[in-house]
Amino acid sequence: MEEKHKAMLEEADWFFRKMVRRFVKERDKISVEGVTLPGLMVLHKLIKEGEQRLGDLAEELDLTSGAITALCDRLEELEFAVRRRSREDRRAVVLDITAKGRAVFLRNRNIGQRCITVLFGGFSEEELNEQIRYFRRITGNLQHFSETILRLAEENAGPQKGNGNGSRTENEPPSGDKGGRYLTY
Repeated sequence: MEEKHKAMLEEADWFFRKMVRRFVKERDKISVEGVTLPGLMVLHKLIKEGEQRLGDLAEELDLTSGAITALCDRLEELEFAVRRRSREDRRAVVLDITAKGRAVFLRNRNIGQRCITVLFGGFSEEELNEQIRYFRRITGNLQHFSETILRLAEENAGPQKGNGNGSRTENEPPSGDKGGRYLTY
């Protein structure tokens, strides 16, 4: 039973990574009037909540500081948004939407809903509830993912495993072990 469970974990991992890669690849093909989908999300947030600190935008939209900077550069280049110093805290930089940016977003406001229906439209309410539960669990599992794996890599880099005479210990895989049928990290 343990081998079957291991194989299922590998398959789930493979499909999860494939889904994420495919989503990013497809999303990155989309440019609406010169703006990517994450850029439209930025414009939407600015319309809904007004000017935003760049760090807050990055945090809220799960983007890196480099990604939010590149998005803001593009939005400014297209004259859809403008960066300026915050009125409340002159050290902070905020992004605000321009009339041109508002018009672009409003003209294309149906795109976000279509993205959602293309991805999830064929699922029943029960299936959507299950997915939401699973996505929440995976998001929780990702909370300390990098720290956990980096800690394991440090442990692996510690004293060399083995018994010192060139033969393997019981915890080492046999030579030539290719693992499961799916590629893992």
